Amino acid sequence: NTSMKLSKWMHVVSIIVAILGPIMLIGAWIAGENGTFFGLSQTHLFNDAIVFELIAIAASICTLVRLQLEKNNPGKLNIV
Repeated sequence: NTSMKLSKWMHVVSIIVAILGPIMLIGAWIAGENGTFFGLSQTHLFNDAIVFELIAIAASICTLVRLQLEKNNPGKLNIV
């Protein structure tokens, strides 16, 4: 079977989203208090950084849960 398991997909998603957080944080620092970075204010970028990291944490936890489900039920595609 060459298809990727859901745990692998969630792992990739968590890594990509975790990288976006620091990029938003750096953008906020570049924007400064009254400036913008790619048209977004510093406050908006700080909030984006927080949200991206929270999503990355949730995706990482989802990966761990998926790994356990796949271990307990090999060969089955358990969505929930």
